[in-house]
Amino acid sequence: MNQKERISTYLESKEAIHAGEYKKICKLDLLETIANNRKICHSMEQAIEKCGLKDGMTISFHHAFRNGDYVINMVMEVIANKGFKNLTLAASSLNSCNSPLVQYIKDGVITKIYTSGIRGELAEEISAGIMNEPVNIHSHGGRVHLVKTGEIKIDVAFLGVPVCDEYGNASGVGFCGSLGYAKVDAANADKVILLTEKFEEYPFTPASIAQDEVDYIVKVDQVGDPNKIGADATRMTSNPRELLIARKASEVIAKSGFFKDGFSLQTGSGGAALAVTRFLENKMRSRNIKAGFALGGITSSMVKLHEAGLIKKLLDVQSFDKDAAQSLKVNPNHLEISANQYANYSSKGASVERLDVVVLSALEIDVNFNVNVLTGSDGVIRGASGGHSDTAASAQLAIIVAPLVRGRLPTVVDQVLTCVTPGENIDVLVTDHGIAVNPERPNLKRRLEDAGVSLVSIEELKNRALELTGIPKPIEFTDKPVAVVRYRDGRVIDVVYQVKHYG
Repeated sequence: MNQKERISTYLESKEAIHAGEYKKICKLDLLETIANNRKICHSMEQAIEKCGLKDGMTISFHHAFRNGDYVINMVMEVIANKGFKNLTLAASSLNSCNSPLVQYIKDGVITKIYTSGIRGELAEEISAGIMNEPVNIHSHGGRVHLVKTGEIKIDVAFLGVPVCDEYGNASGVGFCGSLGYAKVDAANADKVILLTEKFEEYPFTPASIAQDEVDYIVKVDQVGDPNKIGADATRMTSNPRELLIARKASEVIAKSGFFKDGFSLQTGSGGAALAVTRFLENKMRSRNIKAGFALGGITSSMVKLHEAGLIKKLLDVQSFDKDAAQSLKVNPNHLEISANQYANYSSKGASVERLDVVVLSALEIDVNFNVNVLTGSDGVIRGASGGHSDTAASAQLAIIVAPLVRGRLPTVVDQVLTCVTPGENIDVLVTDHGIAVNPERPNLKRRLEDAGVSLVSIEELKNRALELTGIPKPIEFTDKPVAVVRYRDGRVIDVVYQVKHYG
């Protein structure tokens, strides 16, 4: 037995240590081995064993790589092969790439899910009723609230990071960018396992996740594909209709009274929402207006405005593309923040509370301004709550951008299929056929009209949509709930039922 093997044997033997036999080992070699190797595991199986994972526990993942993530599928394959059952999956969001989870649900490995969103085959199967217990759909800030209040008690967090040192100081800067969601799990999980592609010399700085939060580290070939972070939902549109909507939305912002030097801005996912920055740029230059900060999922368009001096600081909870991930590395005023700082209403201070303007997308919006960003026109789960309700509830001006008709179906309806963001939090709807202001905002309505913005009622938009599409055939549902929608404070505000033709 060589010296390192003897050290390992004695470290694992409490009896030997208590008997004082550790004195037989060179103290310097012992300390060096502890410092360099105590967190490194040779396999995922070993890390899971050391963490003491048991049936019925809660495991968590983050989605910094979005549809390019490899970690969830990689870890769940190992967990399933080891025979674990009845696990709660608490992922910050799930994407189309996570379709292998379907089999693990069928096999009883996963029996409960908390997530901000679900897409692809996994979403279709859940909508079809594959799970016995409905999925909990929360907002990004709402997830942190559930963690902090103890409803989501993370037993083991599996966090994919592109680079770290051998003691656990880790970062995504320059690769996937901000680890804003992973930071929450690292700070609150009982056990934290890092999966990393690369080791750097200790101490690795600046670190998004700190060494004193990390239990074990496993080196893998790849934790994700950064080229797939920017999917369709985060693309810059060239669609003429979306550009028209974006131009109209920028006019609303410019004439709202909130467009002044030092204002703050966030744009959600979706082509029209992201394109608003393109039209705001000229207005900012012509009026010599600079934004104090931009918030949320940061995109290349935000980076360009920042580097042009039009946005002073970027507060980044998730980098939406490679340009944003690189900017976080080179721009000192591009700052990484946690999801707790970003949007948890029960935190000591969420950045959304400092937000002036947010531009958000919608799958549907009804005459009471309630917004659906979760279920498609067929009743199937196809999206995510994300930061929608967090930002809409907090911003001074919450604008929804959406086409009046999408795929020959109306976007403006009498009642949304699923309410994710209550209408009381929405100020304006901008469509390609007109702009409507929430009647509960008479001062804003008067301000826009006085500035020459032509407005219509949301009922007029709904009627116009029906003229173009006709009355859609109602969707039939069973009485089986497949998901519950949690508001940012934890309340259940809606239920998604199984679509009948899937049953």
